[in-house]
Amino acid sequence: MKEHRLAAPDAAALNELLAQVQTCTRDFLGYPVSKDFDYSSLLPFLQYPLNNLGDPFVPSTYAVGSREMEKYVVSFFADLFRAPEDDWWGYVTNGGSEGNLYGLYLARELYPKGMVYYSEATHYSVQKNLHLLNMPGIIIRTLPNGEIDYDDLENTIRMNRHLPVIMLANIGTTMTEARDDVRRIKGILKNLAIKHHYIHADGALSGSYSAFLEPRPAFDFADGADSIAISGHKFVGAPIPCGVVVARKSNRDRIARSVAYIGSMDTTITGSRNGHSPLFLWYALKSLGHAGLKARAGHSLAVAAYAVTRLNDNGIPAWRNPDAITVVFPDPPASIRRKWQLASENGCSHIICMPNVSKEQVDDFIATLTSAMVAV
Repeated sequence: MKEHRLAAPDAAALNELLAQVQTCTRDFLGYPVSKDFDYSSLLPFLQYPLNNLGDPFVPSTYAVGSREMEKYVVSFFADLFRAPEDDWWGYVTNGGSEGNLYGLYLARELYPKGMVYYSEATHYSVQKNLHLLNMPGIIIRTLPNGEIDYDDLENTIRMNRHLPVIMLANIGTTMTEARDDVRRIKGILKNLAIKHHYIHADGALSGSYSAFLEPRPAFDFADGADSIAISGHKFVGAPIPCGVVVARKSNRDRIARSVAYIGSMDTTITGSRNGHSPLFLWYALKSLGHAGLKARAGHSLAVAAYAVTRLNDNGIPAWRNPDAITVVFPDPPASIRRKWQLASENGCSHIICMPNVSKEQVDDFIATLTSAMVAV
């Protein structure tokens, strides 16, 4: 490929951006993004326009892509999420929000008159997705830990028993990483004799590692989910935001249509799809395997437990949900929130102990936090 040379000011701007990104990446603790990856072996693929047009499981006339890798990634998570052996499908998305949009889209096509139920702790993208899909929704209260209030859910569904139920379950809420119990939700639907229902699980962060927890949370297909979305750049790690959605193939078939132009099926949200992200995820999953992913989860959980203990030892009332890597505490001074890029909501902030976070980094954070509190 012909090399394009930048003018000196533009080259300087690029170098300045690189330095800024390196500094900001080193310091952040407040967002669920893994940064301990090395995809240098895949650099040669950046020379090519990888585009996974259409359905990953149907060949396309456009052959410059990573379809085989994408199929492996989807099958890996379909197995991890205990999807029915003969009734699963999926694709690599641009992130968890697209995965949620896809799950809701399938649900709407299955139940055009359905009512969507989701908790007040649900990710902000869901309300936007409901607006895009023109779907009605009802917000359900949450328990103090961020989990959905099952009594409020049951009472609200009871008042609308004549409508099909479309449930958006959180497998790790944004602020407290609370998990809604899919099996318990399924039990509520059975108790109310709701035959027409669809459960989508938003597992953006926690969905990627919940299968390795003991006891295993109730979040997947065997527990009652009809589709599950996760993010790829969070627990697994990738340089480009991405995700995976897995759904029942029988539901996907309801929206599929053939497109002669690409020689494939139109079954995804976007037409042209980034072919590099499936490659990153394939490389990570092949390198780590189940054992590596489980070890990453174990490390993160151990560091999160350490963070809670150390914060409490320093007089900061920190807590976390069971088997969560998100540590919640009262809002620190603004200078601390800026330095460590901490998200804040309703007077609380959090750090997320991703696989790249060490106990030493936690100690560094607590040292700067306690110093700032003394200064105030």
